[in-house]
Amino acid sequence: MDLQECRNELDKIDKELVRLFEERMKICGNVAEYKIAVGKPVYDGEREKQKLAAVTALAHGKYNRTAVQELFTQLMTISRRYQYSFLAEHGQQQNLGYKQVKQLPMDEVRVVYQGVEGAYSHAAALQYFGESAEFYHVLTFEEAMQEVKEGRADYGVLPIENSTAGAVIDNYDLQIKYNNYIVAETFVKVRHVLLGCPDAELSDIRTVFSHPQALMQCSDFLNERSRIMRQISLENTALAAKKVVEERDKSQAAIASEIAGRLYGLKVLQPEIQNNKNNTTRFIVLSKSPIYRRDAAKISITFELPHRSGTLYNILGHFIFNGVNMRMIESRPIPGRSWEYRFFVDIEGNLADAAIQNALNGVAEEAQNMRILGNY
Repeated sequence: MDLQECRNELDKIDKELVRLFEERMKICGNVAEYKIAVGKPVYDGEREKQKLAAVTALAHGKYNRTAVQELFTQLMTISRRYQYSFLAEHGQQQNLGYKQVKQLPMDEVRVVYQGVEGAYSHAAALQYFGESAEFYHVLTFEEAMQEVKEGRADYGVLPIENSTAGAVIDNYDLQIKYNNYIVAETFVKVRHVLLGCPDAELSDIRTVFSHPQALMQCSDFLNERSRIMRQISLENTALAAKKVVEERDKSQAAIASEIAGRLYGLKVLQPEIQNNKNNTTRFIVLSKSPIYRRDAAKISITFELPHRSGTLYNILGHFIFNGVNMRMIESRPIPGRSWEYRFFVDIEGNLADAAIQNALNGVAEEAQNMRILGNY
């Protein structure tokens, strides 16, 4: 057969495939109607395993068997997505344990952040909640998580990711330890300045205090002066500014924000010393209640996988097959379990969407300890 004859034959086969596909989807609608009537869940993992084994056995050759398994995995995913949308049309959405709200409760709320006044976390809290909220601070990220979990704070504001330094790993791990929920996010532009005592000059500085990430983000400036400026890490940038004020040593300086400088009465010795002028930190807003806004458009989840070939590929396939866009993936080793990993994934979507429900249901069935961290 020449090329054109091959294409003509493929066109005939494809036409028949489309006809059979539409017939299959019509029957899937009948299945959905039955499940609505009897209250049966859409996903039946055992049935799908049996079906995959049966159709794979019909194929000839290793390549075809693998391809047929992948083809029917996607067909069944499409079928489930259709059934979920069918159920949604009949007011029977899957319960994922979250309550949808029009707006987050914002009246007379208490908001906790890590650090001290003038820290970037403080700026993020002010930026999201405005001046009407009651703000207070604690020393560590874990204490902030505890305040939210135990109900002393309505919301907590913690950094989760920086555009240059990457993830704030401690706060990923704390989301597992404390069952709080992400309900919002806010972005703060990072503008680091070098702050000193009112009578200090740049030439006086021999020691620089700041948070490790801030020191990293200003490495170009610091490396040029590495022979004369010693770097010392502290828990946050505002604490560094406070230390310079308290010790009143004009050989000491802090890398922090201009807000911290104004708050503590320090002098800006050098403005905007960060390597990347577009440096931004993403902060998450946490609540103890599993709620999400009606217009929420991002979902954060976590799950665990064994260190085995194909496990992550299979999980990501649930997003691909459902047309769900993934925004971020981060992995962390699981303490006490060699070569096993916990993944943190951000995807676009809303928990009320049928495609999202289908994808998350598939992940939950195949991964270990899947949790929805928030929809915001």
